[in-house]
Amino acid sequence: MATLADRLDFIVGRKAADKLDEEFGIRTVDDLLRHYPRKYSAGMSVLGEDSEPPAAGEHVTFVDTIAGVDARWTKRTPRREYLVVTLSRSRPKVTATFFNARYIKHALVEGARVMLSGEVGYFRGTMQLTHPAFLVLGGPRGPRGSKSLKAIASSPGSGSGPGETGLDLSVFERDFFPIYPATAKMQSWDIYACVRQVLDVLDPVPEPLPAEYVRRQHLISEDAALRAIHLAENEADRSAARQRLTVDEAVGLQWALVTRRHGALSGTGPPAAPRADGLRAALLARLPFDLTDGQRAVLDVLEDELASSRPMNRMLQGEVGSGKTIVSVLAMLQMVDAGYQCALLAPTEVLASQHARSIRDVLGPLATAGELGGDDRATRVALLTGSMTPQQKRQARAEMVSGEAGIVVGTHALLQDAVEFHNLGMVVVDEQHRFGVEQRDRLRAKASGGITPHLLVMTATPIPRTVALTVFGDLETSTLRELPRGRQPISTNVIFAAQKARWLQRAWQRIIEEVAAGRQAYVVASRIDETDEEPPTAADEEKDGRTTPPITVVKLFDHLRGGALAGLRLGLMHGRLSPEEKDAVMAQFRAGDLDVLVCTTVIEVGVDVPNATVMVVMDADRFGISQLHQLRGRIGRGSHPSLCLLVTNLPEGSKAGDRLQAVAATLDGFELADLDLAERREGDVLGRNQSGRTVTLRFLSLAEHRDVIESARALCEQVYEADRHDPGMALLAANFTGTDRIEYLDKS
Repeated sequence: MATLADRLDFIVGRKAADKLDEEFGIRTVDDLLRHYPRKYSAGMSVLGEDSEPPAAGEHVTFVDTIAGVDARWTKRTPRREYLVVTLSRSRPKVTATFFNARYIKHALVEGARVMLSGEVGYFRGTMQLTHPAFLVLGGPRGPRGSKSLKAIASSPGSGSGPGETGLDLSVFERDFFPIYPATAKMQSWDIYACVRQVLDVLDPVPEPLPAEYVRRQHLISEDAALRAIHLAENEADRSAARQRLTVDEAVGLQWALVTRRHGALSGTGPPAAPRADGLRAALLARLPFDLTDGQRAVLDVLEDELASSRPMNRMLQGEVGSGKTIVSVLAMLQMVDAGYQCALLAPTEVLASQHARSIRDVLGPLATAGELGGDDRATRVALLTGSMTPQQKRQARAEMVSGEAGIVVGTHALLQDAVEFHNLGMVVVDEQHRFGVEQRDRLRAKASGGITPHLLVMTATPIPRTVALTVFGDLETSTLRELPRGRQPISTNVIFAAQKARWLQRAWQRIIEEVAAGRQAYVVASRIDETDEEPPTAADEEKDGRTTPPITVVKLFDHLRGGALAGLRLGLMHGRLSPEEKDAVMAQFRAGDLDVLVCTTVIEVGVDVPNATVMVVMDADRFGISQLHQLRGRIGRGSHPSLCLLVTNLPEGSKAGDRLQAVAATLDGFELADLDLAERREGDVLGRNQSGRTVTLRFLSLAEHRDVIESARALCEQVYEADRHDPGMALLAANFTGTDRIEYLDKS
């Protein structure tokens, strides 16, 4: 008999076990039984009636009746006979071609019910399988078919053991047949054979959840769910299994997060009580603006947590332009006042350089330690990026290791082994979704004296609560919704260029008018040039509705410079420019020496030019909802009203057009985040593939199961208090802790 923790090679054999491991990372019985069917055939194609046809090259399985058999001969010598078999009910039309026909033509006859599986191709609208594996499901001449399919009928429990001449084809005579995520080397029927072997010898599965919780949630047992999801022919039984396994996924993920959260809190943090005579107080006194009520409330929370000897683990999320940066600077100064250093990790050199510049600007004389005329309390702000010269890097590292630099800003260069700190006490991670937990922990590990630095991660992309509970479940969350006083609203309009070409001409005229009034503008494209791989689009299903391919930023720059915006000062900015070129262009734009910045999404986050009041986003349907909201946040940062124009060649009333209209209708990033989650679903939020495996969350929906997620979180907290080593909960969490899947969640 077998348990969920057993290795597969002792049950299904080493050859099959090695393939499962190689193709899917499946090693244990639990891994295999949680490789759930992706759908069920109902006596015909595995594709549902409303499913899209599979792509060419995809491996699929059909269960259907043969409608016709055509024997043909090859034209080349030696001539060989082959069969073309047509299935009866599959749509679109499906044919299968078999060579070496004389060996199988007596089995593949009209009216025979068969299982076919192979790689799909297309010819003149007909779906084709070339020499697929097959099995005749019944027939007067006895079982015929491929060895791999016969293995299913000869597996334990089928009525015939391996090596016997008889096969029990009743295993295929089912109303529903499970179809698994598969590959060319390990196809659905191979997986099904392994599942059957495992279930035949599986001991009753212990219940990992508290009995009272199972009863209160009206769940079937773990044992019943793991069997029914693979073998039940009754839809009600499969539905009950899905409900239970949805809870399993929620509990497993939350247990992984709660154990990491409590593990982080068990460390010793650097206490930093606020000082009335320190840099933090001095900066508050010299700020040229008033903090919002939201900023003050968040600062009160941070002040208390930074003063504690328990490491802070907090996420600060907020609207674009809500003032997260100044909050983080004030928090870092509280640490500097107590004798600690702070590291701010940014995803790009442009953003890191801007952070260093803006922090120095806001601190003024408070950032001039060691300089003539510097404030007695002053510290230094160091910048470390990969493109700096060796001399610049040595100087920055010297300021860090000596403790002269109280605040260090940098990119991934901060994570290098050569980088050392004098007394690191706090890590701030900007744009958290660009980094993983391993990277932020690597930076925290640079602290000395056995302390765990406080952690503050920031994101300008508002996050739905369900995502915050899962993707960022190991962090406490603070939210800034209120925009600083004096910010002007941003008007957003959609231009359907294919239908209203004059509107696009008017957009260029509007830029000219704004420049004449002393303002500046952004024009954004989705690609750099023709060598740039076309980015994934949020509207791939409407690709055929586009009249033109997306314009590249290089072509757009040339087109505008010699046409609609001739006479204006244009700059070009994209990711392939060297760091020096990027810095030079941004410096020109920031100083007002450029009127229009033609760019890609390299300016999506962090770029702050208050004088920019217009943004035109070309091929806006190529961007996701949250990305458009981020881009729009580059304007509206000054005292002048701003305008964002979203240009698309898709028609008004299309799905993409409706999405753009939704972005135009609101500036509420939290509302847009919920809409974005509902549209993208978990596949894009959590990643389609991790370590060779399919989507981590198979049944749990972040958009639909908020109550399940919150209930699972509460349960995990309760169980953890009673037994932090609970073996059942640990097994449920294995799917999220066995590899780097939890790290991937942090990057999402």
